Amino acid sequence: MVFANHAELLDVTDKPYNDVSIENYQYHFYQPTTSGTINYNDEVRIAIQDLEANTVPCDSYLYVEGKLTKDDDGITTQLEFINNAVAYLFKEIRYELNGTVIDSVRDVGLVSTLKGYLSYTPNESSLLENAGWVAKKNKTVAKQGETLKDAITRERIITDSAGNFNTIIPLKHLMGFFEDFRKLMIHMRQELVIIRSSSDYDAVTSENDTEKPKVTINRISWVVPHVSLSLEEQININTIVKKGVDLPIHFRSWEIIEYPSLPTSTRHTWPVKTSTKVESPRHVIVAFQKDRKNKLTSDMSKFDNISLRNIKVFLNSDRYPYADLLLDFANNKFATLYDMYANFQESYYLTKTNQPVFNPKEFKNHAPIAHIDCSHQKDSLQTGSVVLRIEFETDVATTTDISAYCLVLHEKLFIYNPLNKTVRQP
Repeated sequence: MVFANHAELLDVTDKPYNDVSIENYQYHFYQPTTSGTINYNDEVRIAIQDLEANTVPCDSYLYVEGKLTKDDDGITTQLEFINNAVAYLFKEIRYELNGTVIDSVRDVGLVSTLKGYLSYTPNESSLLENAGWVAKKNKTVAKQGETLKDAITRERIITDSAGNFNTIIPLKHLMGFFEDFRKLMIHMRQELVIIRSSSDYDAVTSENDTEKPKVTINRISWVVPHVSLSLEEQININTIVKKGVDLPIHFRSWEIIEYPSLPTSTRHTWPVKTSTKVESPRHVIVAFQKDRKNKLTSDMSKFDNISLRNIKVFLNSDRYPYADLLLDFANNKFATLYDMYANFQESYYLTKTNQPVFNPKEFKNHAPIAHIDCSHQKDSLQTGSVVLRIEFETDVATTTDISAYCLVLHEKLFIYNPLNKTVRQP
């Protein structure tokens, strides 16, 4: 037998390790500043006012209770939630620290769906069913001798026969700050701002549009861990605070840019954005949808291949990837695109193995999206502004009912001071 660590093997006097630095770890429920049902376009603010608290934002989550019905409050026989439906109920979410916006995400459902398809392993995806995440969900079809209502009831994940639901959504599923910033937040006022969507059409699907959806959110809470430290660790934290030490907040933000209606052409050039050197794109995800938004008979959690033949991302004059992709979806040629998708986890999370949630067939049918890894960049891109441009070609001319989405994952850095309560970008 071969031992990887001989020193550990031979240290016969080694004592068991017991970490007592944290004495208590408890979840606290925080409610919106205004009570009552959350209506369309409402802004909900949930604040942590305790300036002495040591919190763990990365492990916090949203608790949501509600009900899916027809617009006349009747029980539905046809409507059902799509994958990640509850996230689609929110137009925007922001995290603020002492009044400064640290991170924000627009089109919360769309962004978290795209990011989730890339990030989650099959096991992680299964664990997130409690959040309404069902990555491989298809439109429900009734079996022989079964009504559509019975089939929908059989396939429900988070709703009961009356449409009631409650979910726990980890905030790291919705925003880059909560995924990447895995440290205590010390003695600062924190606020979560959530804006309700203007309709529920993108969160549900149906065989036809005879029933109009209505999703009522009866309760939403921000549930945040508070920690009590051992005396030694609390003294260390107090020393840092009293010395006025500036503390870094480093994470990768998720920014969505939409091209709402493509012109009729087989060649497209899309000037996406200009960013600073600090926020240079590290990963770019491009996806397309044909006639899905605000359409009840379509599924907003799925994407379309639009007969994509090739795609390039340009950061100034540098292009990614260098070689052409040679795609031909009509003849089942998309291996290069799937390989780019499947390699996301290793590049983004520095894992040793990739475990994508979709196999190639599922990828083609559910989410034929383009992941372009731009994490390896020249020094010249770190010294000035960066212009992001996308060029792509299709085998069949695009139509005006096709929308393009570009999800940019880029680094952000803030500095906060728990003594004087300042927050700034360097």
